Amino acid sequence: MSTVELTAATFDQTVTDNDFVLIDFWASWCGPCRQFAPVYEKVSEKHDDIVFASVDTEAEQQLAAAFDIRSIPTLAVIRDKTVIYAQPGALPEAALEDLIRQAREVDMDEVRREAEQAENQA
Repeated sequence: MSTVELTAATFDQTVTDNDFVLIDFWASWCGPCRQFAPVYEKVSEKHDDIVFASVDTEAEQQLAAAFDIRSIPTLAVIRDKTVIYAQPGALPEAALEDLIRQAREVDMDEVRREAEQAENQA
């Protein structure tokens, strides 16, 4: 699956309709972003069950702010409408594949239990 452009207008629907979404926050002037883009695209073709999205932080400043993006590229992983990973930095292909493998192994029931416990303690 090739990458899809994500906007503030399409964000909620994309996250609601898909269990597993990766988001690449980037900008056209960012050298590391341009280097990471072909890696991201290549890996996207190997995972038909994952939505690989990209957010142009210049065009979608509100969305970038909602994710508190301070450095680009930043990669975010959302599973079951929950952000389970968000870190800046371009990843080599092997590291991106490993991140996807780890994200697949996350027990989302446990994540929800921990979030509920934290909410109840607040």
